[in-house]
Amino acid sequence: MTDPTEVFWRAHHGLPREAPGSEATTRLLLHLAGALPGEPAVLDVGCGTGPATVLLAQLTGGHVTAVDLHEPFLDAVAARARAAGVSDRVRTLAASMDEIPLPHGSVDLLWAEGSAHVIGFDAALSAWRPLLAPTGVLVLTEAEWLTPDPAPAARAFWRAGYPAMRTTAGNVDAAQRAGWTVHATHVLPESDWDEYYGPLSARLDQLRREGVPEDLLARVGEEIAVRAAHGGDYAYTGYVLRPRAHGGGRAAG
Repeated sequence: MTDPTEVFWRAHHGLPREAPGSEATTRLLLHLAGALPGEPAVLDVGCGTGPATVLLAQLTGGHVTAVDLHEPFLDAVAARARAAGVSDRVRTLAASMDEIPLPHGSVDLLWAEGSAHVIGFDAALSAWRPLLAPTGVLVLTEAEWLTPDPAPAARAFWRAGYPAMRTTAGNVDAAQRAGWTVHATHVLPESDWDEYYGPLSARLDQLRREGVPEDLLARVGEEIAVRAAHGGDYAYTGYVLRPRAHGGGRAAG
């Protein structure tokens, strides 16, 4: 196997999650989101294999639409929903996250764990806002710098994949200027990175035993190495946001 793209998808196929996070963090962020309507309409954008999708269906009692462009991920979501007995309240939708074909004002809770960076924080807030109901709430997690002066290796890695990455202060300011109220922020604990990197590391070891060239595996595993060396320079932060016209509040640090 010499195709880097094929190696990437083999490394990620069937992983329990595609970004740092955990059930505990999902529960906490949902609590911070506040009261929801009975049987809310929930949209899980960039759902990956669905670690949040099924849990949101269980915790909210609502109907969840899981959006992703990678069909194998959507198949995994459907399988999880069936196994959890909530397939009647989970549907999958193959769509780009910046052009989701749902009616404006139809979503009570828009959820995006580790996916907003695909189109960028600002673009995500702009694209998703019209989908929210008048009392709707947006919950997302975003990669952020914890320092204005990160290590060169960390800066180089993230600049290649996410050049628009900011500090929390920068994103709070951007959200407020775009007309959002920041009701809460929460820095994800290191254990949430282990939830993602542990299975990925195990998969890389498996591929290594299968004879996949080390240089290709190193490309996939570079993020793990950078995190091990410079994890104090960046984090994922959870946000609870509401359009300012639909509610008050202040930023929480």
